[in-house]
Amino acid sequence: MPYQWKDDSETCDARELSLWPHRSLPRWGFALFILITAGMISLPLFSVLGTVVLWALLPFLCVAVLAVWIALEASYKQGRLEEQLIIDREQVHLRRKNPRGSVQEWDCQSYWAKVQIHETGGPVPNYVTLSGMGREVEIGAFLSEEERKALYAELLEAFRAVALPEPSLSN
Repeated sequence: MPYQWKDDSETCDARELSLWPHRSLPRWGFALFILITAGMISLPLFSVLGTVVLWALLPFLCVAVLAVWIALEASYKQGRLEEQLIIDREQVHLRRKNPRGSVQEWDCQSYWAKVQIHETGGPVPNYVTLSGMGREVEIGAFLSEEERKALYAELLEAFRAVALPEPSLSN
């Protein structure tokens, strides 16, 4: 899954979650795809080598390869999104670094923070949000539906793990 938990397993005082979009095409795959695309587009050009038709078709084929390149690069830029959630006994902090470099942050006291899943009505099915201090923020909207369901269950468990200890009764 495109997220990872880090925690202090001895004391369970804090949990940290890092999320990122899934990248199905690594950079070497990107280069290989462009190379294969350019090769396959150029195959029909061999039949018109040495004719005026070659020069009429070549600009259009080059534009097609360039358009694929630009589209894949735009996809990679959108994939530079990162979210980091830190849950401890005092505070919940969510930091989102957007693809263009801007940063959005949300803080809430742990006691008031609440995890919710909206099965319908959100921008995506099983939309996961954190709420508290009069504000509701999304987390992991770029994950698949099954990953969001799993994330919701893990967030509930993480909030329980770092919850305030039960007061002891003393006589």
